[in-house]
Amino acid sequence: MVENIKLECMNLLDYSLRFNNYPIVKARKKLKKIQQLQNKDFNNYVNNQKNEIVNYHIENNLFYKKLVNNKNWNWNSLPILEKKDLQIPLKQRLSKTFTLKNVFKNKTSGSTGNPFYFAKDKFSHALTWAIITNRFNWHNLYGKKQARFYGTSNDSFVKLKEQLKDLFSNRLRFNVFNLSEEVFKRWVEKFSSTKFVYLNGYTTVLVVFAKYLVSKNIILKEVCPTLKACVVTSEMLFDIDKLLLEKAFGVSVINEYGASELDLIAFEDTNNNWILNTETLFVEVLDDNNNVLEDGNVGNIVITSLYNKANPFIRYKIGDRGAIKKINSNQYILQKLEGRSEDLVKLPSGKIAPGLTFYYITKSIMEDSGEIQEIKIIQTTLGSFKIEYTSNKELEKHQKIKIINALSDYLEPNLKIIFLRLKYLERSKSGKLKQFTSLIK
Repeated sequence: MVENIKLECMNLLDYSLRFNNYPIVKARKKLKKIQQLQNKDFNNYVNNQKNEIVNYHIENNLFYKKLVNNKNWNWNSLPILEKKDLQIPLKQRLSKTFTLKNVFKNKTSGSTGNPFYFAKDKFSHALTWAIITNRFNWHNLYGKKQARFYGTSNDSFVKLKEQLKDLFSNRLRFNVFNLSEEVFKRWVEKFSSTKFVYLNGYTTVLVVFAKYLVSKNIILKEVCPTLKACVVTSEMLFDIDKLLLEKAFGVSVINEYGASELDLIAFEDTNNNWILNTETLFVEVLDDNNNVLEDGNVGNIVITSLYNKANPFIRYKIGDRGAIKKINSNQYILQKLEGRSEDLVKLPSGKIAPGLTFYYITKSIMEDSGEIQEIKIIQTTLGSFKIEYTSNKELEKHQKIKIINALSDYLEPNLKIIFLRLKYLERSKSGKLKQFTSLIK
């Protein structure tokens, strides 16, 4: 009887992982064991795992050994790794205990557009899936029918792999590169004929789809009664957008934060707490001089992968800024997330502000029109910004003045703002929309 229950819980993706020698059963047992640790035992586990992974890479990874160059290391003396440090051939960063044939390999560009290849040993990758299973099961979603709003590769071989993975994962992929009204009509028709349980995808894409639904007085759950939730990922979710998604879809919205080279970093629980992954990651928040900040203070998010033996991701500065807060001996929440550290607004006066501040001000005002679909902001010089947007009609003069005045109040006066209405906004190859870009070096 117990075996039958296990078989029912294991979907095609689990079988695929086992078939390809990813020890998913072992990983789930390990995760359960970690989660059962109490107080002092948990702290000892984290410290021991930090020491173990560092010593492993000093012993087995020539790339990391050269960086540390000190047998008598302590945690704060370890180098802070950045993406630019890792943009060398994967072979040069691979531990001597692995080959390119016995690891999980992938590449990432994130929102910065700077790609690099990475590797995970098979147990580490299985642990990632164990975490994903655990978090999605908080909402009873793992293995359930998913409407997936991600990019699709044009490469026929890669596309075939994606289709197989979608099949194994019980999900249907929607093309996010065409966000026209005709496409949205077809999406709604698909929801009316398919028993989807949740949506999962890029925030910006789901927001545009939600605006279409609201404009047509459609609530997606009424079209698809089996729908239970919406999981947003990869891009910032603003409160105003969350309310829009809840209204349009008629279900709860769950915020996910992760990095493909690392793991699932934070996931929203049923109490709307953004719970950090403390089981397989060690998360720090540092100031610009790499000093650890107290809880609640915004700084650079630096993450250590506690289990990846193939590639060293130790004190890895992911490029995002945020704040964390301890809620008990074993758990932290991601209290704030402010986006990429390189996406800062630098002003003629010398003032520096987060790029998301600029975006949020603009977006809040633009919502008044009800016509704006997507916004992209580009800083071209210290005092000049270009606001690209898609809309059914041009912004009126009084709306533009309202935006310029708000920017003057929140940032500083005499900024040059150019508004440019486009049919489509440029997206990355994966389908993401980078909402703020600074061209200032």
